Amino acid sequence: LSLESTVIRDGRRHRINAEELVVGDIVWLEAGDRVPADVRLVEIKGLEVEEAILTGESHPVQKSTEAVAEDAPLGDRLSLAFSGTVVVRGTARAVVIATGTDTEVGQIGKMVAEVEKLQTPLLQKIDRFGLWLSGIILLVAAALFAFGWFARAYEVTELFMLVVSLAVAAIPEGLPAIMTIILALGVRRMANRNAIVRHLPAVETLGSVTVICSDNTGTLTRNEMTAREVLTASRRFHVKGEGCAPEGQFESEGQPVDVGADPVVSELARVAALCNDAELLRDNEGQWSVEGEPTEGALAVLAARAGFKPGTGDADRRLDAIPFASERRYMATLHDGPDDSRVVYLKGAPERVLAMCSHQRVGDDDEAIDLDYWREKSDAIADDGYRLLALASRRVDADTDAISPSELGQEFVLLGMVGMMDPPREEAITAIEQARQAGIQVKMITGDHAKTARSIGEMMNIGRGKEPITGRDIEDADDTELIGLAREHDVFARTSPEHKLRIVEALQRNHDVVAMTGDGVNDAPALKRADVGVAMGIKGTEATKQAADMVLADDNFTSIERAIFEGRTIYDNLKKTILFLLPTNGAEALMVLAAVILALEHLPITPVQILWVNMITAVTLALALAFEPAEEGVMRRPPRPPKEPIVSRYGMVRIAAIALLIGVLSLGSFFGVRANGASIDLARTVAVNTLVAGQLFYLFSSRFLVEPSYTRAGVLGNPFALGAAGLLIVFQLIFTYTPIFQLWFSTEGLAPMHWLQIVGAGVLVFVAAEFEKAVARYVTARRR
Repeated sequence: LSLESTVIRDGRRHRINAEELVVGDIVWLEAGDRVPADVRLVEIKGLEVEEAILTGESHPVQKSTEAVAEDAPLGDRLSLAFSGTVVVRGTARAVVIATGTDTEVGQIGKMVAEVEKLQTPLLQKIDRFGLWLSGIILLVAAALFAFGWFARAYEVTELFMLVVSLAVAAIPEGLPAIMTIILALGVRRMANRNAIVRHLPAVETLGSVTVICSDNTGTLTRNEMTAREVLTASRRFHVKGEGCAPEGQFESEGQPVDVGADPVVSELARVAALCNDAELLRDNEGQWSVEGEPTEGALAVLAARAGFKPGTGDADRRLDAIPFASERRYMATLHDGPDDSRVVYLKGAPERVLAMCSHQRVGDDDEAIDLDYWREKSDAIADDGYRLLALASRRVDADTDAISPSELGQEFVLLGMVGMMDPPREEAITAIEQARQAGIQVKMITGDHAKTARSIGEMMNIGRGKEPITGRDIEDADDTELIGLAREHDVFARTSPEHKLRIVEALQRNHDVVAMTGDGVNDAPALKRADVGVAMGIKGTEATKQAADMVLADDNFTSIERAIFEGRTIYDNLKKTILFLLPTNGAEALMVLAAVILALEHLPITPVQILWVNMITAVTLALALAFEPAEEGVMRRPPRPPKEPIVSRYGMVRIAAIALLIGVLSLGSFFGVRANGASIDLARTVAVNTLVAGQLFYLFSSRFLVEPSYTRAGVLGNPFALGAAGLLIVFQLIFTYTPIFQLWFSTEGLAPMHWLQIVGAGVLVFVAAEFEKAVARYVTARRR
C-alpha cells in the first residue's frame, strides 16, 4: 500500500501515513494514487480505477457516486473504491469505510491464512509406500528371527546380524536421494520452459493434474486491448492483426477489404487517431508499443492499420479538447477541417454518442440516423463480449476556437462503432486442445462480466454451448450442488475470492487434482488451496506469488501445459526408478533368507557387500533413469487416478518376478562355483557380480514401462544409461581385482569363464523382463 495518503481534516488537506487513517476520514484521490483504504465515493471527476488485483477485470472501472444494490458483486460496486487498487484517471473525494484487515484485501489476507494446504499426491503416495514397505520388511525380519531361533537354533548375536543383513538388503537406501535428484532435474527443465517451481513436490504434482482452473486476462489472453470489429452504416468489418504493430487486414463477410478506398472507414480512423491521448511508438529494435490508456491505445493501433498516419501539419493539430469524464462518458476534440472550416471529433459510450447524433455517414453522403439499426447491431457485437465505442464528427464555424459540453449540441454525424477486447493467445488455444487430449479439463474463472467471459470462452473453445456460471449462482448453491456445477460447467464469471476458493474445494471433493492460476490478490486463497498454485510472474502480485507453488515467467498458459508434460515425465521416471531399485533389494533379501532357510554355513553375500551393491547401483544405474526423456504419447494418456498407488499390483508382480529371478541366478552361481571346490570369497564374488549384472541388463528393460526395449532407442536413447553402464563395469572391475578392495570386501579375481556365466545371467534377466512386458501388452490389447 502507499506509504502516504491525502486526507481532509479541519477543512484542509494533510499528507499522513496511510496506516493512520480511521473510519470516517475524508481522503482525496487522483490519478496515480493507490487507494489507501476501502472508501465510499462522495464526489468524483472522470474517475477510473484499476481493480484487476481484486476482481481480475481486464480494464479500468468507471466509478460513480450512485448507490448500488446491497448484494452487488464486488466488481459491480461502482460507488466504492478498494484498498490496494490504483486510480488511473480522474479525481475523487471519498470517505473511509474500512481499514486494515476489515478491507476487502485484508479479508483476503485472513482467508489465505485460514486456508489449509493439502499434501501433494506424490508425498501421500510415498508416505503410503514407505509404510507398506517398512511393514513388510519388519514382518519378514521378525519371521526370519523366529525361524532362525526356533527352527535353526542360531545364536542371538549371529541371528541379530542376519536380521540386520536382511534389513540392509531390503531397504532401498538410495531411493530418497534419487527421488530428490529427479525432482530437482525437473525443476531445472521447467525453469527452461518459463515455469519457476517454488516447492519441490509440485514438480510431480503437475503430472497428476486432472483440472486446470485459469484466469483469462494475460494467461489465456494477451492482456492488451485490441480493436477487432468496426461497424458502419453499411458494413461490418473484422480487423486482423497481433500486438501493437500497425500491420493488419480488414475483412468483410470473410473477404479482405481495402479500407483505404472506403471514405467512412478513413474518416473513422482519423477520429480514432486524433480524438485520442494515446500514442503509438516504435523503439530502436523495431518493437511497437502504446503509451496511454489501453482503450485509446487500441484505437490508435486501429487507425494505423486502416492506413491513417498522423501528420505534423495544421490539419492534425488539436485546438481544444473536452477530456473524458465518467459523468459525460465521451471525449471531444477540435481540429482544423477542410475548406477553411473546423471540425469536432467525438468518441464515447454508444448510447451517449447516439443521443448526440442526428445523421449517419454512408459513403460520401450524410443521411438521417437509423437508431434501430445501430442498437440492433451494437447489441449483437456487445453480446459477443466486445467493449464498444462510438465515433462521430461535426463541422463547426471556422472561427470556433474552443468547445464546451454545453455547446456541442446534437447535430453530430455518426461514423461508426468499434468493438474491442483482450484477444486470446493463439498458442493458448493450441495448449488447451493438447491438455484435452491428455484428459485434462480446462475451466476459466474470471472477474469479467458473463458476456465477456462467454465470448472469450468460445474463442478458446472452453464451455462452448453452455451459459457461464456467475458469482451469484455460486452463492446460491450449497456445497453439494456446487460440486455438480464445478464438474459440469467450464466458464465462471463475475467471481470473488470466496467463489474461486469454493470452486477449487468443490473440484477437490470430486477427487480431482486441481491446478489454479492467478495474478491478483483475489486469487491467493484459491492458489494456496489448489494442489498446484500457479502465479503469473510478470503481472502477478507478491501475495499471489507467495501463495503459489509455481510462477510462470512469461504469464502464458502454454507454459502450464509444458510443465504438465514435464510433471508426467518426472512421475514416469520416479516409477521406473522404484521398479528398478526394488528387485535388487528383493534379490539381496532372498539370498539372506535362503541362507537361514537352507541352514547354510556361510552367507552367499555379506552385509558390507550388500551395502556396496546398493550404493553402486543407486549412484550409477538408478541415477541414469533420472535423465530419461519422455516416452512417446505421454500427453495423450488420461490423467492417472489420484488414488492410484505409486506401485500398482502389476508393478508388484514385476518386482517380485525380477527379484526372484535375479536372486535365484545369484544363488545358483554361488552354489555352482562352490560345487567346483572354489573358496567362499570367490563364490561370493561371482554371486555379487551376477547380482550386479542382472541389475545392469534390467536397467535397459526398465527404460520403458511397457514398450519393448530391444530397439535402437531402448539401447542408445539415453546416453546417461550407457555412461552409467560403463561406470558400473569399471567399479565392478575395481571391486573384483584391486587388492585393497579385495581386502575390504573379501573378493577374489575372476576367470573369463566366470564372466561368461555372469553376462549370460544378465542376458537372461533382460529376456525375461521383455517377455513379461510382451505378455502385458498382449493382455492389455485383448482387453480393449
